[in-house]
Amino acid sequence: MATSKDYLNYILEQLECAGDISHRAMMGEYVIYCKGKVIGGIYDNRFLIKPTKSAKALLPDAPLELPYEGAKEMLMITDPENSELMQQLLNAVADELPAPKKRKR
Repeated sequence: MATSKDYLNYILEQLECAGDISHRAMMGEYVIYCKGKVIGGIYDNRFLIKPTKSAKALLPDAPLELPYEGAKEMLMITDPENSELMQQLLNAVADELPAPKKRKR
């Protein structure tokens, strides 16, 4: 089941508070970027985020879910409407991740 546009728009609305957020469609799902870094995605109408050290600390009870078969587990966001937490979480995860590698042409 692919993610609906309504769910994508709902999540993007909740993430506006975090600042530099963007997304890219990928095979019926969506990759979420913060500060130009991949921090998670929306898969089957579930918002999942990379399980970095800071994400695990901020979301100690978040369930681990597979975005798709063969992928690594990610933390499922169960309360995207908590704007203070979303702002803190997304920025902490982005700050913790390495800068994206430059593509060779």
